Amino acid sequence: MVRISLDVMGGDFGPQVVIPGAAKALERHPDIRFVLYGLEDQCTPLLEKYPKLKASSTFHASELAIAMDEKPSQALRRGRGKASMWQAIDAVSKGEADVVVSAGNTGALMAMSVFCLRMMQGIQRPAIAAIWPTLKGESIVLDVGATIGADAQQLMDFALMGGAMARALFEVERPTLGLLNVGVEEIKGQEQVKEAGRLLREAGLDSIDYFGFVEGDDIGRGTVDVVVTEGFSGNIALKAAEGTARQIAEYLRAAMSRTLLAKIGYILAKGAFDRLREKMDPRKVNGGVFLGLNGVVIKSHGGTDAEGFAAAIDVGYDMVRNGLKAKIENDLQKYHASRPSEGAATGTADEV
Repeated sequence: MVRISLDVMGGDFGPQVVIPGAAKALERHPDIRFVLYGLEDQCTPLLEKYPKLKASSTFHASELAIAMDEKPSQALRRGRGKASMWQAIDAVSKGEADVVVSAGNTGALMAMSVFCLRMMQGIQRPAIAAIWPTLKGESIVLDVGATIGADAQQLMDFALMGGAMARALFEVERPTLGLLNVGVEEIKGQEQVKEAGRLLREAGLDSIDYFGFVEGDDIGRGTVDVVVTEGFSGNIALKAAEGTARQIAEYLRAAMSRTLLAKIGYILAKGAFDRLREKMDPRKVNGGVFLGLNGVVIKSHGGTDAEGFAAAIDVGYDMVRNGLKAKIENDLQKYHASRPSEGAATGTADEV
Protein backbone atom coordinates (compact mmCIF):
# COMPACT_ATOMS: atom_id res chain seq x y z
CA MET A 1 0.00 0.00 0.00
CA VAL A 2 1.20 3.50 -0.91
CA ARG A 3 -0.08 6.20 1.46
CA ILE A 4 -0.53 9.57 -0.27
CA SER A 5 -1.54 12.75 1.54
CA LEU A 6 -3.31 15.40 -0.54
CA ASP A 7 -3.66 19.13 -0.02
CA VAL A 8 -7.25 19.16 -1.29
CA MET A 9 -7.48 22.96 -1.20
CA GLY A 10 -4.37 23.54 -3.33
CA GLY A 11 -4.45 24.92 -6.87
CA ASP A 12 -6.72 27.25 -8.80
CA PHE A 13 -9.74 24.96 -8.42
CA GLY A 14 -9.09 23.08 -5.15
CA PRO A 15 -11.45 20.16 -4.39
CA GLN A 16 -13.15 20.46 -7.80
CA VAL A 17 -9.97 19.09 -9.39
CA VAL A 18 -8.16 17.30 -6.56
CA ILE A 19 -10.95 14.89 -5.60
CA PRO A 20 -11.84 13.76 -9.17
CA GLY A 21 -8.10 13.53 -9.89
CA ALA A 22 -7.59 11.29 -6.87
CA ALA A 23 -10.47 9.09 -8.03
CA LYS A 24 -8.81 8.69 -11.45
CA ALA A 25 -5.47 7.80 -9.86
CA LEU A 26 -7.16 5.23 -7.62
CA GLU A 27 -8.57 3.48 -10.68
CA ARG A 28 -5.02 3.06 -12.02
CA HIS A 29 -3.47 2.16 -8.65
CA PRO A 30 -5.94 0.35 -6.37
CA ASP A 31 -3.24 -0.05 -3.70
CA ILE A 32 -3.25 3.68 -2.89
CA ARG A 33 -4.58 4.84 0.46
CA PHE A 34 -5.30 8.58 0.53
CA VAL A 35 -5.10 10.94 3.50
CA LEU A 36 -7.06 14.07 2.59
CA TYR A 37 -6.78 17.52 4.17
CA GLY A 38 -9.19 20.34 3.35
CA LEU A 39 -12.12 22.53 4.37
CA GLU A 40 -14.91 20.19 5.38
CA ASP A 41 -17.81 22.13 3.85
CA GLN A 42 -16.13 22.13 0.43
CA CYS A 43 -14.68 18.62 0.44
CA THR A 44 -17.20 16.24 1.98
CA PRO A 45 -20.07 16.89 -0.50
CA LEU A 46 -17.71 16.17 -3.40
CA LEU A 47 -16.23 13.13 -1.69
CA GLU A 48 -19.72 11.61 -1.43
CA LYS A 49 -19.84 11.46 -5.24
CA TYR A 50 -16.87 9.09 -5.32
CA PRO A 51 -17.68 6.15 -3.01
CA LYS A 52 -14.58 4.13 -3.98
CA LEU A 53 -12.33 7.08 -3.21
CA LYS A 54 -14.13 7.73 0.07
CA ALA A 55 -13.67 4.09 1.08
CA SER A 56 -9.93 4.31 0.37
CA SER A 57 -9.42 7.65 2.12
CA THR A 58 -9.24 9.23 5.52
CA PHE A 59 -10.43 12.83 5.60
CA HIS A 60 -9.14 15.43 8.08
CA ALA A 61 -10.82 18.82 8.35
CA SER A 62 -8.50 21.85 8.10
CA GLU A 63 -9.10 25.34 9.43
CA LEU A 64 -7.82 27.28 6.42
CA ALA A 65 -6.35 27.10 2.93
CA ILE A 66 -3.21 28.81 1.60
CA ALA A 67 -3.93 31.31 -1.18
CA MET A 68 -2.09 30.97 -4.49
CA ASP A 69 -0.66 34.50 -4.19
CA GLU A 70 0.28 34.30 -0.51
CA LYS A 71 3.89 35.04 0.41
CA PRO A 72 5.80 32.00 1.75
CA SER A 73 6.70 33.77 5.02
CA GLN A 74 3.06 34.74 5.58
CA ALA A 75 1.90 31.22 4.73
CA LEU A 76 4.31 29.76 7.30
CA ARG A 77 3.07 32.05 10.05
CA ARG A 78 -0.61 31.79 9.23
CA GLY A 79 -0.82 28.16 8.22
CA ARG A 80 1.32 26.38 10.77
CA GLY A 81 -0.66 23.41 12.06
CA LYS A 82 -3.91 24.74 10.57
CA ALA A 83 -3.68 24.88 6.78
CA SER A 84 -4.44 21.90 4.57
CA MET A 85 -1.03 22.28 2.90
CA TRP A 86 0.86 22.20 6.20
CA GLN A 87 -1.13 19.24 7.51
CA ALA A 88 -0.60 17.23 4.31
CA ILE A 89 3.18 17.77 4.50
CA ASP A 90 3.22 17.08 8.23
CA ALA A 91 1.60 13.69 7.58
CA VAL A 92 4.77 12.68 5.70
CA SER A 93 6.95 14.08 8.49
CA LYS A 94 5.07 12.00 11.07
CA GLY A 95 5.23 8.84 8.97
CA GLU A 96 1.48 8.80 8.36
CA ALA A 97 1.96 9.15 4.58
CA ASP A 98 4.71 8.20 2.12
CA VAL A 99 4.34 11.20 -0.21
CA VAL A 100 2.43 14.49 -0.36
CA VAL A 101 0.89 15.96 -3.53
CA SER A 102 -0.27 19.57 -3.79
CA ALA A 103 -1.23 21.95 -6.60
CA GLY A 104 -0.91 24.90 -4.25
CA ASN A 105 1.34 27.95 -4.00
CA THR A 106 4.85 26.78 -4.98
CA GLY A 107 6.77 29.10 -2.67
CA ALA A 108 4.59 28.24 0.32
CA LEU A 109 4.80 24.53 -0.46
CA MET A 110 8.59 24.64 -0.62
CA ALA A 111 8.92 26.73 2.55
CA MET A 112 6.57 24.47 4.52
CA SER A 113 8.23 21.33 3.14
CA VAL A 114 11.69 22.50 4.21
CA PHE A 115 10.35 23.53 7.61
CA CYS A 116 8.47 20.28 8.27
CA LEU A 117 10.72 17.72 6.58
CA ARG A 118 14.14 19.42 6.79
CA MET A 119 16.93 19.05 4.28
CA MET A 120 18.80 15.80 3.76
CA GLN A 121 22.23 15.74 5.37
CA GLY A 122 24.82 17.02 2.94
CA ILE A 123 22.34 18.99 0.80
CA GLN A 124 22.53 22.77 0.97
CA ARG A 125 19.57 23.73 -1.21
CA PRO A 126 16.45 22.00 -2.57
CA ALA A 127 15.64 21.51 -6.24
CA ILE A 128 12.46 21.03 -8.25
CA ALA A 129 12.79 18.31 -10.89
CA ALA A 130 10.46 18.29 -13.90
CA ILE A 131 9.70 15.35 -16.17
CA TRP A 132 10.28 16.55 -19.73
CA PRO A 133 8.87 14.94 -22.91
CA THR A 134 11.55 14.40 -25.56
CA LEU A 135 11.96 12.86 -29.02
CA LYS A 136 13.31 9.73 -27.32
CA GLY A 137 10.74 9.50 -24.52
CA GLU A 138 11.22 11.48 -21.30
CA SER A 139 14.05 13.12 -19.40
CA ILE A 140 14.45 14.91 -16.08
CA VAL A 141 15.36 18.60 -15.83
CA LEU A 142 16.36 20.24 -12.54
CA ASP A 143 16.28 22.76 -11.01
CA VAL A 144 13.25 24.47 -12.53
CA GLY A 145 12.70 27.13 -9.89
CA ALA A 146 13.73 26.37 -6.31
CA THR A 147 17.34 27.62 -6.19
CA ILE A 148 18.32 30.73 -8.14
CA GLY A 149 22.04 31.01 -8.94
CA ALA A 150 23.34 27.67 -7.65
CA ASP A 151 27.09 27.28 -7.10
CA ALA A 152 29.21 24.37 -8.35
CA GLN A 153 28.70 22.16 -5.30
CA GLN A 154 24.94 22.70 -5.38
CA LEU A 155 24.88 21.77 -9.08
CA MET A 156 26.84 18.64 -8.13
CA ASP A 157 24.20 17.81 -5.51
CA PHE A 158 21.45 18.36 -8.10
CA ALA A 159 23.26 15.91 -10.38
CA LEU A 160 23.33 13.25 -7.66
CA MET A 161 19.64 13.73 -6.86
CA GLY A 162 18.59 13.89 -10.51
CA GLY A 163 20.50 10.72 -11.27
CA ALA A 164 18.80 8.91 -8.40
CA MET A 165 15.40 10.11 -9.62
CA ALA A 166 16.15 8.87 -13.15
CA ARG A 167 17.01 5.44 -11.77
CA ALA A 168 13.75 5.43 -9.80
CA LEU A 169 11.57 6.71 -12.65
CA PHE A 170 13.16 5.22 -15.76
CA GLU A 171 14.68 2.14 -14.12
CA VAL A 172 18.05 2.65 -15.83
CA GLU A 173 21.12 1.48 -13.96
CA ARG A 174 23.41 4.39 -14.94
CA PRO A 175 21.52 7.37 -16.42
CA THR A 176 23.32 9.83 -18.68
CA LEU A 177 23.58 13.38 -17.34
CA GLY A 178 24.51 16.73 -18.83
CA LEU A 179 25.02 20.27 -17.51
CA LEU A 180 22.99 22.93 -19.33
CA ASN A 181 25.33 25.50 -20.83
CA VAL A 182 25.64 28.07 -23.64
CA GLY A 183 27.87 25.68 -25.61
CA VAL A 184 29.33 22.21 -25.40
CA GLU A 185 32.97 23.36 -25.30
CA GLU A 186 34.66 23.16 -21.90
CA ILE A 187 35.87 26.78 -22.11
CA LYS A 188 32.33 28.20 -22.42
CA GLY A 189 29.86 29.17 -19.73
CA GLN A 190 29.81 30.58 -16.22
CA GLU A 191 32.57 29.60 -13.80
CA GLN A 192 30.25 27.69 -11.50
CA VAL A 193 29.02 25.56 -14.41
CA LYS A 194 32.57 24.80 -15.57
CA GLU A 195 33.57 23.97 -12.00
CA ALA A 196 30.55 21.66 -11.62
CA GLY A 197 31.68 19.91 -14.80
CA ARG A 198 35.11 19.37 -13.30
CA LEU A 199 33.59 17.97 -10.09
CA LEU A 200 31.45 15.53 -12.08
CA ARG A 201 34.37 14.38 -14.22
CA GLU A 202 36.63 13.82 -11.23
CA ALA A 203 34.00 12.21 -9.00
CA GLY A 204 33.99 8.96 -10.96
CA LEU A 205 30.41 8.16 -9.96
CA ASP A 206 29.17 4.65 -10.68
CA SER A 207 25.54 5.87 -10.48
CA ILE A 208 25.83 8.52 -13.25
CA ASP A 209 27.29 8.56 -16.75
CA TYR A 210 28.43 12.18 -17.13
CA PHE A 211 27.94 13.25 -20.75
CA GLY A 212 29.34 16.80 -20.49
CA PHE A 213 27.76 20.16 -21.39
CA VAL A 214 24.45 20.22 -23.29
CA GLU A 215 22.61 23.12 -24.91
CA GLY A 216 18.96 24.15 -24.80
CA ASP A 217 17.94 22.21 -27.89
CA ASP A 218 19.41 19.01 -26.41
CA ILE A 219 16.61 18.96 -23.82
CA GLY A 220 13.87 18.26 -26.35
CA ARG A 221 16.10 15.90 -28.33
CA GLY A 222 16.54 13.66 -25.30
CA THR A 223 20.35 13.76 -25.61
CA VAL A 224 20.68 12.77 -21.94
CA ASP A 225 18.42 11.30 -19.26
CA VAL A 226 19.07 14.17 -16.82
CA VAL A 227 19.73 17.85 -17.50
CA VAL A 228 21.12 19.89 -14.59
CA THR A 229 20.92 23.66 -14.28
CA GLU A 230 20.12 26.31 -11.68
CA GLY A 231 16.57 27.48 -11.02
CA PHE A 232 16.55 30.73 -12.99
CA SER A 233 17.50 29.27 -16.37
CA GLY A 234 15.61 26.04 -15.65
CA ASN A 235 12.37 27.86 -14.98
CA ILE A 236 12.73 29.99 -18.11
CA ALA A 237 13.37 26.86 -20.19
CA LEU A 238 10.30 25.18 -18.71
CA LYS A 239 7.98 28.13 -19.31
CA ALA A 240 9.38 28.66 -22.82
CA ALA A 241 8.72 25.01 -23.70
CA GLU A 242 5.17 25.12 -22.33
CA GLY A 243 4.47 28.34 -24.23
CA THR A 244 5.89 26.92 -27.46
CA ALA A 245 3.69 23.83 -27.15
CA ARG A 246 0.59 26.01 -26.76
CA GLN A 247 1.71 28.22 -29.67
CA ILE A 248 2.13 25.24 -32.02
CA ALA A 249 -1.25 23.87 -30.97
CA GLU A 250 -2.89 27.21 -31.79
CA TYR A 251 -1.11 27.38 -35.16
CA LEU A 252 -2.36 23.90 -36.05
CA ARG A 253 -5.89 24.65 -34.91
CA ALA A 254 -6.03 27.84 -36.97
CA ALA A 255 -4.51 26.17 -40.05
CA MET A 256 -6.91 23.23 -39.95
CA SER A 257 -9.99 25.45 -39.81
CA ARG A 258 -8.97 28.04 -42.39
CA THR A 259 -10.38 26.45 -45.57
CA LEU A 260 -12.68 23.61 -46.60
CA LEU A 261 -9.72 21.63 -48.00
CA ALA A 262 -7.86 22.07 -44.71
CA LYS A 263 -10.88 20.75 -42.80
CA ILE A 264 -11.09 17.73 -45.08
CA GLY A 265 -7.36 17.15 -44.66
CA TYR A 266 -7.77 17.28 -40.89
CA ILE A 267 -10.51 14.64 -41.02
CA LEU A 268 -8.32 12.36 -43.15
CA ALA A 269 -5.32 12.82 -40.83
CA LYS A 270 -7.27 12.88 -37.56
CA GLY A 271 -5.46 9.84 -36.17
CA ALA A 272 -2.07 11.47 -36.64
CA PHE A 273 -3.27 14.74 -35.10
CA ASP A 274 -4.70 12.85 -32.11
CA ARG A 275 -1.31 11.23 -31.52
CA LEU A 276 0.38 14.63 -31.80
CA ARG A 277 -2.09 16.12 -29.32
CA GLU A 278 -1.37 13.26 -26.93
CA LYS A 279 2.39 13.88 -27.17
CA MET A 280 1.98 17.62 -26.56
CA ASP A 281 -0.53 17.30 -23.72
CA PRO A 282 1.12 18.96 -20.67
CA ARG A 283 -1.21 17.08 -18.34
CA LYS A 284 0.59 13.83 -19.11
CA VAL A 285 3.87 15.06 -17.61
CA ASN A 286 2.43 17.05 -14.71
CA GLY A 287 4.17 16.79 -11.37
CA GLY A 288 7.41 18.43 -10.24
CA VAL A 289 9.39 16.55 -7.59
CA PHE A 290 10.96 18.45 -4.68
CA LEU A 291 14.39 16.91 -4.15
CA GLY A 292 16.76 17.23 -1.18
CA LEU A 293 14.14 16.83 1.56
CA ASN A 294 13.62 14.08 4.12
CA GLY A 295 10.39 13.11 2.40
CA VAL A 296 8.81 13.02 -1.05
CA VAL A 297 6.85 16.10 -2.15
CA ILE A 298 5.12 16.44 -5.55
CA LYS A 299 4.03 19.81 -6.94
CA SER A 300 1.21 19.76 -9.49
CA HIS A 301 0.49 22.66 -11.84
CA GLY A 302 -2.00 24.94 -10.13
CA GLY A 303 -4.23 25.30 -13.17
CA THR A 304 -4.39 21.65 -14.20
CA ASP A 305 -7.55 19.57 -14.49
CA ALA A 306 -8.43 16.23 -12.88
CA GLU A 307 -6.45 14.22 -15.45
CA GLY A 308 -3.39 16.37 -14.86
CA PHE A 309 -3.66 16.08 -11.08
CA ALA A 310 -4.02 12.31 -11.41
CA ALA A 311 -0.76 12.33 -13.40
CA ALA A 312 0.96 14.17 -10.52
CA ILE A 313 -0.31 11.49 -8.13
CA ASP A 314 1.08 8.88 -10.53
CA VAL A 315 4.52 10.49 -10.23
CA GLY A 316 4.34 10.39 -6.44
CA TYR A 317 3.24 6.77 -6.54
CA ASP A 318 6.18 5.83 -8.77
CA MET A 319 8.68 7.70 -6.60
CA VAL A 320 7.55 5.79 -3.51
CA ARG A 321 7.30 2.40 -5.25
CA ASN A 322 10.80 2.75 -6.72
CA GLY A 323 12.46 4.02 -3.53
CA LEU A 324 13.47 7.55 -4.59
CA LYS A 325 14.42 8.75 -1.09
CA ALA A 326 16.58 5.69 -0.34
CA LYS A 327 18.35 5.98 -3.71
CA ILE A 328 19.20 9.66 -3.12
CA GLU A 329 20.43 8.97 0.41
CA ASN A 330 22.60 6.10 -0.82
CA ASP A 331 24.16 8.17 -3.62
CA LEU A 332 24.81 11.12 -1.31
CA GLN A 333 26.39 8.89 1.30
CA LYS A 334 28.74 7.33 -1.26
CA TYR A 335 29.75 10.69 -2.68
CA HIS A 336 30.34 12.49 0.61
CA ALA A 337 32.12 9.46 2.08
CA SER A 338 34.72 9.91 -0.66
CA ARG A 339 35.30 13.48 0.55
CA PRO A 340 35.83 13.07 4.34
CA SER A 341 37.19 16.60 4.78
CA GLU A 342 33.81 18.08 3.91
CA GLY A 343 31.43 19.22 6.59
CA ALA A 344 27.88 18.12 5.97
CA ALA A 345 25.66 21.10 5.26
CA THR A 346 22.04 21.44 6.16
CA GLY A 347 19.38 23.91 5.08
CA THR A 348 16.70 25.78 6.92
CA ALA A 349 13.33 27.19 6.00
CA ASP A 350 14.79 30.72 6.05
CA GLU A 351 16.95 29.84 3.03
CA VAL A 352 13.95 29.14 0.77
